[in-house]
Amino acid sequence: MAKRDYYDVLGISKGAEPDEIKKAYRKKAKELHPDRNSDNPDAEAQFKEVNEAYDALKDPEKKAAYDRFGHAAFDGGMGGGGHPGGGFQGQGDFASAFSDIFDDLFGMGGRGGAGGRQRAARGADLRYNLRVTLEDAYTGLQKTINVPTSVACDACNGTGAEGGAEPTTCPTCSGMGKVRAQQGFFTIERTCPTCSGLGQTIKNPCKSCGGQGRVEKDRALSVNIPAGVETGTRIRLAGEGEAGMRGGPAGDLYIFIEVTPHKIFERDGTNLFCRVPVSMTGAALGGDIEVPTIDGGRSRVKIPAGSQSGRQMRLRGKGMPTLRGGAAGDMFIELAVETPVNLTGRQKELLREFEALSEDNNPESKSFFSSVKSFWDSMKG
Repeated sequence: MAKRDYYDVLGISKGAEPDEIKKAYRKKAKELHPDRNSDNPDAEAQFKEVNEAYDALKDPEKKAAYDRFGHAAFDGGMGGGGHPGGGFQGQGDFASAFSDIFDDLFGMGGRGGAGGRQRAARGADLRYNLRVTLEDAYTGLQKTINVPTSVACDACNGTGAEGGAEPTTCPTCSGMGKVRAQQGFFTIERTCPTCSGLGQTIKNPCKSCGGQGRVEKDRALSVNIPAGVETGTRIRLAGEGEAGMRGGPAGDLYIFIEVTPHKIFERDGTNLFCRVPVSMTGAALGGDIEVPTIDGGRSRVKIPAGSQSGRQMRLRGKGMPTLRGGAAGDMFIELAVETPVNLTGRQKELLREFEALSEDNNPESKSFFSSVKSFWDSMKG
């Protein structure tokens, strides 16, 4: 069976550029990889055909020979240097080609474009813990914070080279950022030890930053804390993190909010709870009391006569604002009926007299002890 034209195998025209050839190869190889086509018995043969075509067309000399003589260029009589995909000839080229698609399939690459050169290293993200009061969380605030971080070196404009000179291509990896070592059929790839994967080196490092392109410095940043924040709220400031190495992009700054506990109010989401002590007589007789609100104001609340501890009353819209707008939460007043202490003799006398007259004023106690008596009587029986 006659071999298919290599250009037809990759689905490209004869005048295709190297980048176009490589792109077509990666697409075809990903489609036909045996691991992804277990139900296709022809996938392995087609995959080998794609690799054979790419191995011939990616090399300028082999491509020129193929364009002139076709498949005969690799039959041994035309000076083509052997079959592009057979035996152990050209194993390094095949392994190099295969590693490209292996990287794409399994995420082992990281070389990116421009011949595999890594970009300048991005700066690290930073975290800043900010404590605010409940009042600040209610109103929102503008706050200036000091963040110790790395910033671009002014002396070299972040390049890391003395006088701001441009870095040169690394001679060890030729700008790839990685070096390869052949071990039999396999190719081992590792980060270039000379440039640490950057693909560039600096002949005269900047004296101020030692070639890093950044220096340590405290920065004052103005941060807008929106109303409604709560503990755990995260605010992201893009590009305000650590500066990248040698002109790389800066990381981000993440501000984590912690709202400090309040002496009067307890928060649950957008709702506020306020525990208000009332006297025994005030709870029994009822009346009006004034309670504080988070905005610094006052609200008048009517206590119904005979109120018990734990009774709640709602003040609508007096809670915390929502972070992204909308209706505010509510405020709940919880009554705590207080038992009097440090009684005088006269007070005790009056309470005993009141107790003697209160047989029908404590229905819950009467019901409870009636149930207890029935329980004991049933146990005796």
